[in-house]
Amino acid sequence: MKKNFLGTSEIEVSEIGLGCMSLPTDAKEAGIIVDEAIAQGINYFDTADLYNKGINEEVVGKALKDHRKDIVLATKVGNEWSTQSDEVKWNPSKAYIKEQIHASLKRLQTDYIDLYQLHGGMITDETEETIEAFEELKEEGLIRAYGISSIRPNVIKRFLEKSDISSIMMQYSLLDRRPEELLDRIGQAGKSVVTRGSLAKGLLTGEGLQRAGKMDGYLGYGAEELKTTLHKLSAVHDNLHALALQSVLQHDTVSSVVAGASSADQLKATIKAYDTPVSPEQIKEAKALTRQDIYQDHRE
Repeated sequence: MKKNFLGTSEIEVSEIGLGCMSLPTDAKEAGIIVDEAIAQGINYFDTADLYNKGINEEVVGKALKDHRKDIVLATKVGNEWSTQSDEVKWNPSKAYIKEQIHASLKRLQTDYIDLYQLHGGMITDETEETIEAFEELKEEGLIRAYGISSIRPNVIKRFLEKSDISSIMMQYSLLDRRPEELLDRIGQAGKSVVTRGSLAKGLLTGEGLQRAGKMDGYLGYGAEELKTTLHKLSAVHDNLHALALQSVLQHDTVSSVVAGASSADQLKATIKAYDTPVSPEQIKEAKALTRQDIYQDHRE
């Protein structure tokens, strides 16, 4: 599988990454999926301390322990969750980040994290303090690089101007093309995008029309418009899954598509789609059939 650098860092990630949030909590079942990912050439694994209140990190740490030197491990921080309730507080403070990394390292059974990401962000944050925390963690050797997971243009702009982030995780798919207005700027700044939601809750797979029938639309698409659009996209390429992946990977700024899998079969379907040829003309046709909305909020 092709690999790309994350920004100007020395970290190379596979074009398909495994989003670990949907891994089973059973260690054996999760291990089967992780082993299959590695066998298929995936080296990039993404989790977060928030997922299942740390349990996901524990599952990932156990599954990847014997492969640590061969993989890129990413996690996220900033959501302070309670063990006693469902309450989650946003906390991007330096003190919290520098405290929380040690909990993540313990759960992940490792002594460093390749990519540590701020799991959100608001324009009202003390961003300089957050950046200082990440920079100190780099100096201490606890992380190799850092990034943000955000779709807010004003937050992205601030980090591009003030920090040495390597990557930005953004929801991006044929059905959510809002990031496209930002991709050139991010790339020109020497940063990478890693995507999530590129299969649009399974709508951009072989099960897309079936799933659409059970949904009341998706983002800006009403229920009927969604079904019509999926029908048209399916006529462009007989593997909608492949069309979805390659349409996102076409832009040089995108280093990796982070896709979830709750079974080895789901993962194999994604890899098969990734290996399926899609022409530039088909991608162009697909984009002509979909909406290029922009972010309406959080712009200044």
